[in-house]
Formats: sequence, C-alpha cells, structure tokens
Amino acid sequence: MGKLVLVTGGARSGKSSFAEGYVLQQAEKCAYIATAEILDKEMAERVKLHQARRNNGRWVNYEGYYDAEKIFAELDKSTGAVLFDCLTLYMTNYMYGKGAIQGDFATRADYVLKQIDLLLQAAKNCDRTVVFVTNEVGAGIVPDNVISREYRDLSGWVNQKVAAACDEVYLCVAGYAVDVKKIGKKI
Repeated sequence: MGKLVLVTGGARSGKSSFAEGYVLQQAEKCAYIATAEILDKEMAERVKLHQARRNNGRWVNYEGYYDAEKIFAELDKSTGAVLFDCLTLYMTNYMYGKGAIQGDFATRADYVLKQIDLLLQAAKNCDRTVVFVTNEVGAGIVPDNVISREYRDLSGWVNQKVAAACDEVYLCVAGYAVDVKKIGKKI
C-alpha cells in the first residue's frame, strides 16, 4: 500500500533533490511526472538541470501538464514510487498556460482545486508512494498586483489541500528537510 508525501519549500531550497532521493529510496524503478511547460529559454534550462539528475536509468518519465490524473492509471508496472514535480507549475498551467481556464479568479480557482482533487484521488488509487513537490510562495511580501496575489493565494490553498491528504509533509529550507506533520499542529 502506498502513501502520499508533500515536499515544499522556497526556490533553490533543495526540495526537488530531497524528493528525488526520497522516491529512489522507495523503489528501484520510479516514475517521474513532470509538469513544466517549456515556454521560454530559461525554463528549458531549468528542465535540463532536472533531467540531468534523473539520467541514471531508474526513472520512467511522463509529461503531465494537464489532466495528470490520467497518468496514474497508465504507470509502467515496473515503477514502485512516483515523483510529481511540481504542484505549483501544474496549477500555473491551468491558470496561465497554453490550456489556461478562462473566467474570473473564483471560476479558475474552483477549477484548479477540482483538478487537484482528481489528482489526489488518482494518486491514492495507484497503490504506490507518491511524492508531490510544491513551492512555498506565500512566505514573502504581499505582491503588488492582482495576478500575483491570486497566484499566491491559490497556491496556498492547493498546498493546504494536498498537505491535509498526505501522510508526511516536509519543508525544505537551505538544503535541510523538516517533517512538519510530525512536529507541527494542524490549525
């Protein structure tokens, strides 16, 4: 039986490296669901860095920009654990990407949260350890524009929803991971 794990932290906190190591400890062969739509040169470079870390023959890669819940039903039978990297990029695809949902913020936020529900249900049903990576974007100053505030708010709600469903939640800071569900208290 699998479990759900969330790994969160700020930019360059070590969250993806920690999550990759965690998943590789769970199984010899692992699935990697990538969510980054490559829309510019800088994002292409970031993707290359992530791919280079997974060039060891132990990963089966999938692209899940939209409707990633469908991937869980199609996972290679040889994979024993799954890394989903990352929730905030997945959310961004629905909010601002090529397949962005149209409408006001409430409509788009509701749609994204429903997509996260589908994703969580599929992850639970796949009977593997699934590790979700996300960004902790709300720890800084209040953004000065509506789009950034909406993004910050929705990512916070997504992170809370996923954390509540997970067995373990790790916060990465300066290259260290802390199990916040073990030492924290639900508010």
